[in-house]
Amino acid sequence: MPASNNRPLLVIVGPTASGKSALGMRVAEKYGGEIIAADSRTIYRGMDIGTAKPSAEDQRRVPHHLIDIRDPDESFSAAEFKEFALEAIADIHARGKLPILVGGTGLYIDSVIFDYQFGPAADPTRRAELQRMSVEELQEICRKNDIDIPINSTNKRHLVRAIELGGLPHHEKVLRSSTFVVGISAKRDVLRGRVRRRADEMVNEGVLDEVATVGAKYHWAGEALKGNIYRIFRGVVEGHTSLEAALEEFVQSDMALAKRQMTWFKRNKHIMWSDDPDILFAHVDTFLRQQTD
Repeated sequence: MPASNNRPLLVIVGPTASGKSALGMRVAEKYGGEIIAADSRTIYRGMDIGTAKPSAEDQRRVPHHLIDIRDPDESFSAAEFKEFALEAIADIHARGKLPILVGGTGLYIDSVIFDYQFGPAADPTRRAELQRMSVEELQEICRKNDIDIPINSTNKRHLVRAIELGGLPHHEKVLRSSTFVVGISAKRDVLRGRVRRRADEMVNEGVLDEVATVGAKYHWAGEALKGNIYRIFRGVVEGHTSLEAALEEFVQSDMALAKRQMTWFKRNKHIMWSDDPDILFAHVDTFLRQQTD
């Protein structure tokens, strides 16, 4: 780990639409921070509205890192995220600023704060062969080769990676020093209301045009375009799904995502949780004061 491992790192996590980005902005503006986006969707260029990417105004007010670093048809791994995030943290520290890791992609977050070690890159030919198999076939390969089936036993990507590595690594979760992790939560009905408002705002901001443009440019290829709003709103763009049906599917999909995110984060005993951003802000203030004492 770089020398900046001993300097403060603030981490803000939470499910989609919980308000973590707003809290990150508030902290960054008060304490001279810069935000590192730990989001598996905002890394893609041209996917702005549909990923709820920080606005141009927000990015002018506070520097953001690891946004718009891949095209939608390009792959991106957690190992790459860790490498880029550590470089960003070191750079931010070198300039006397506070790095703030903000996001809802649990593996990205954990790769940094627990210093995950990743296996070698996959063989493209073997991966293509495995990806053509069904979940059941992949599970059978795991059983025949004494490979532990991942916790999410129906996640094809996790099954493929477990086979490639001969079993997923068991990471010892020792928290990075000088690191404070807060989690912003919300009751389910509150979260559902926020998700629905976000969906309506996306439509008003022109997400259908964005979906059509990105889909046409990349021919709907790549994992980025198979996720959530782009997959769902493709039906509206192509004329075989109503807007209202797509909006309802989007809400259901984002709520399912929020549940998966919380399941992941709840395993991390180091996270200080609250549904009140003012309470979390006060705890952050205490942490940062302690770092300068």
